[in-house]
Amino acid sequence: MTIEITRSGKESLFINTPVMPASGIFGFGDVYRGIIDIEHLGALVTNPVTYQPWHAANGTRVIPLDAGVLVHTGLPNPGISKVLSHYRTAWSKLPVPVIMHIVATTPDQVARCASRIEAEDVVAGIELGLNDDTGPHAAEDFVEAAIRYTEKPLLVRLPMQSAYELAEPVANAGAGGLVISAPPRGTARDPYSGKLVPGRIYGPLVKPMALRIVGHLAGRIDIPIVGAGGIHSPADARDFLEAGARAVQVDAVTWVEPKMLEIIARDLGGLTVTRASDAMGDEWYMGMSDSTLARRREALRGEDD
Repeated sequence: MTIEITRSGKESLFINTPVMPASGIFGFGDVYRGIIDIEHLGALVTNPVTYQPWHAANGTRVIPLDAGVLVHTGLPNPGISKVLSHYRTAWSKLPVPVIMHIVATTPDQVARCASRIEAEDVVAGIELGLNDDTGPHAAEDFVEAAIRYTEKPLLVRLPMQSAYELAEPVANAGAGGLVISAPPRGTARDPYSGKLVPGRIYGPLVKPMALRIVGHLAGRIDIPIVGAGGIHSPADARDFLEAGARAVQVDAVTWVEPKMLEIIARDLGGLTVTRASDAMGDEWYMGMSDSTLARRREALRGEDD
């Protein structure tokens, strides 16, 4: 299976499995080492990176909600130079493409980031994250600033509340693909400090909203779409593909159940076995691979002997 998640051209981005972690979920490829088999993912999307270092937000960063969680981090990172210096070697050894997520701060800083990434063979593509208050003209400026300094394929992650408004301008400006969408923003009261805290909302209830946007835009504009938001199972991911997305990004479920990301990737990548009607409880589990099933059957035969 080979999936093209950006527009066809001299530089396009292909992945082997239509599942990857969303930006801000998987660190820089080192956080879940030994827990998830990265080779089963379609790509690694990095944490958000800015041209200059950003510090973590002060105060409460995570607030539990009735049906999810609100997260406010401030997008801390050491800046693009240190990220590339620290992770370049590790990325070169990964079995999947690396997509570097850069934050749309100013057009000049986006251009500088794109120029730095262009020189890195270990980075296969760029994901540009637009801020929630970005308007159509500013979105065009950000995309044009990026593609002016790089030939690497460019995905643009749209804010949920303005995805309809920004999709066409971003596509016309030269984006190779769209990620729909970034987690919506909200505000919740911290039960410990009593203060109202703004942040991004993660949880299953995000899925119906993101899925509707993907379905509408997939039928309206001719550009590859990566669906994201509230995916917690293989069935959730398949809904996005049916709605018109070419691939998906999985977010918060990875924090709670890291193996689910791999299970979803195995399922959509055709790497799992279907449970036989007569399978015993120890002969199958969700996400089981052919090799694992073969080993279990061999072990059971040994016990019988």
